[in-house]
Amino acid sequence: MDKIVILTGPTAVGKTKISIELAKALNGEIISADSMQVYKDMNIGTDKIKTEAMQGIKHHLIDFLDPETDFNVFEFKRLAKEAISDINSRGKLPIIVGGTGFYIQSVLYDIDFSNGYDDDLLSDYKKELTSISEEPGGIHKLHEMLREVDPEYANEVHENNVKRVIRALSFYKETGSKLSEHNNDQRQKSSPYEYFYFVLTDERNILYERIEKRIDKMMEEGLLEEVRELKSRNIDRSATSMQALGYREIISYLDGEISLDRAVELIKRNTRHFAKRQLTWFKREKDVIWVDKSKFQRDDVKIANDLIKRINDKWEIMN
Repeated sequence: MDKIVILTGPTAVGKTKISIELAKALNGEIISADSMQVYKDMNIGTDKIKTEAMQGIKHHLIDFLDPETDFNVFEFKRLAKEAISDINSRGKLPIIVGGTGFYIQSVLYDIDFSNGYDDDLLSDYKKELTSISEEPGGIHKLHEMLREVDPEYANEVHENNVKRVIRALSFYKETGSKLSEHNNDQRQKSSPYEYFYFVLTDERNILYERIEKRIDKMMEEGLLEEVRELKSRNIDRSATSMQALGYREIISYLDGEISLDRAVELIKRNTRHFAKRQLTWFKREKDVIWVDKSKFQRDDVKIANDLIKRINDKWEIMN
């Protein structure tokens, strides 16, 4: 049975340095489970790891896709499973790192997407929903439609993530079942992997402070210019890449809909809400090992060493 390590947690909790320490100590390679770091030319707003910060550790599923191209959980699962097999075949340890819980779940439990997830099905209904989303106030209307039939899933997905909202409504239309229930059922599956599933967490006020500082830093580093350059390529606002936190708010500013101060305020608010939804997601996952950074004085090396010891005590794979 292939082995994998998962290191996840809410945005801005601080996964990157710890993941590098794990990979160095355990002869590992990193598979990114971030739905937006797959895109090229989206570096600042996704807080994409820089080459020098990788310290020679190979990273998979990062910075390989044009922003004009849609990416989804189906593609992620396929590519991630290929990467896991490849890494294990070379005697190395796959370490999945990122905060997109649904992506992680899809691989860990080998989620079955055969029922209700075919984008070719219900095409007329999907077109109808897409038309609604393009009307004034339509995005909010769609989310309220979802809340009526599946409030649990509506609480998980932001209304601006139109593709996921439409997929959930279509799932309900086709099957008469809630997507949240389907996901919960899939969570009960056993994993085809032997794994550690670490979830980093921290005190809520500290996490929110880190989010605020990170966004201020992104603005200083040129997020506005990065989004302006992407916008000049006439990428559709409904594209998956343009739904990313930070990008959609800056686009609203560039389109004259809101002020820049308001855009930054919304990025911070929406990111805090996103972090809260991530924590809610991980609390429902089974067999996770919660790692409270405050108990390690937020020392990434101490945290990494503790995780390395846990892994090596069971698997004995230290370099």
